[in-house]
Parts: sequence; C-alpha cells; structure tokens
Amino acid sequence: MPNLPLNIDYTGKVVVVTGAGGLICGAMARAFAESGAKVAALDLNENAVKALADELKAEGFICEGYKANVLELDTLKAVHEQVVADLGTCDILVNGAGGNNARATTDNEYQHEAKEGGKSFFDLEPDGVDFVFKLNFQGTLLPTQVFAKDMVEKKKGVILNISSMNAYTPLTKIPAYSAAKAGISNFTQWLATHFAGTGIRCNAIAPGFLVSAQNKALLFNEDGTPTARSAKILNGTPTARFVDSDELLGATLFLCDDRAASAITGVVLPVDAGFAAYSGV
Repeated sequence: MPNLPLNIDYTGKVVVVTGAGGLICGAMARAFAESGAKVAALDLNENAVKALADELKAEGFICEGYKANVLELDTLKAVHEQVVADLGTCDILVNGAGGNNARATTDNEYQHEAKEGGKSFFDLEPDGVDFVFKLNFQGTLLPTQVFAKDMVEKKKGVILNISSMNAYTPLTKIPAYSAAKAGISNFTQWLATHFAGTGIRCNAIAPGFLVSAQNKALLFNEDGTPTARSAKILNGTPTARFVDSDELLGATLFLCDDRAASAITGVVLPVDAGFAAYSGV
C-alpha cells in the first residue's frame, strides 16, 4: 500500500510532471500516481522516466514516460499531443525541470578569497549563466504555455512551480541559479494573477537543502562528516538537518488539491526545516 503523507484522491486527474527523471519530481510523480492520477512523466532523460513508468505500471498505477526538452516549444507541443492521446488533457502541471551549471558558479564564496586559477565572479561564462536562466525560467514558461491551454478550456486546473530557498536569500557561489529561482517565485505570482479569472490556481514550493547524488560530494567528506559548506547549512538551520525529498510531497499534494487549497493561489511555500526562520543568533 502507498505510504503517502496525505490521502487525497486524484483519480481521473491527468498530472504532467516535468523533470520527473530526477529525485524530487520522480517522487512527486510517484505520489500522484499512488493517489490515483494518470501521470505523464517528462524528462530529457528518456530512460529514467520510462523506467519510472514501467515501475509504477508494474505496481498497478497509471504512468507514461515521455522524452521532453522543456526548452523546445515544438517538442513540447508534440509531447502534449501524445499525452492527450494516451491519458487525456492536462489537469495539473508540475514544473519541476531546472538546475544549475558549473559555468555559472564561482569557486569562492567571497571575492577577496579568490585564488589564481580558480573561477571568480569575473570568470562566470555568459553562455553558462544564460543556460541556467533558460533552464529554470523558460523551462517553466514553455511547458505552461503548452499544457495550461487545456486548463483554460476546462476553466479549472493547477500549476505548481518549483522555486528554492535561494529565491528568498541568495546563496554564495551560485548567483545565476539564485536569481533564476527568484524569477520563478515572481513568475508564480504573475501566473496566479493572469489566470485568476480562468479557474486556474498557481503556486510554488521552495525546497530547503536536500542531499542527492548530484550534491552529496559537496555536502559530505569521504568519511561521512559534513564539509565546511554543509556545516554552514546545518548551523543555519534550527532543526540542524537536511530535508528529505519525500517531505515535499505533503505540500505538493495539498497545494494541488482543489478542495484543500481552493483559495490558495500565488503563494510560495517553504519546505526548509526552518532555514528561513533562523537569523543565526
């Protein structure tokens, strides 16, 4: 039996999740499927979403995996046609595709600590910064342009974006990613206002610090002890812990439910173990 944080029935709903080949959105896709939804799992990594779909179908749930580039409008339109043919028109869109890039990241936290041969602020690559902005902002805008048309026709629907705690206060080293996620929070409010008369709600969640395969080496030494950067995160979090990806599911299922969250639109909900509440003193 599914072990979900909320027992919300999404039977009959078609849920489209971008970035579903990753840790966070893969868990979200699973949660919606376990709640009865028909899930379209989208990702550039086709093998990952096909494996997720096969796994869920073997367990008796409804899920189809699709290769999709969230930066290519024509590709998204073609995937939309496939989704409609396979599952039906979209009721809920989770814009989960996003991420950072090393070309838009500094090696040092502060300019006065910059070392010769390292990547300082002045060495950030324009194409890397451009990629991060495109992946996060346009990677949210374009799927919304494609799939929200279904919701406008139905006069109801939900859009859930993935922002970040970086959107509230930028982290050192990652200026482009922090700024791009701030843009997602702003865009969430814009969409909520723009679609207010159509019956569509739009919200976002802002995950705190999670440990994943991608960042584990940055957060922990080989002996399992926290790195200096990881120690700063934990010292700045009053609960002194990281957030687990499954802990995002309650907020996700809640915000996407039209009964539980019927009057909630335009909000960005932190799921951060208290990070934003702590001043450090």
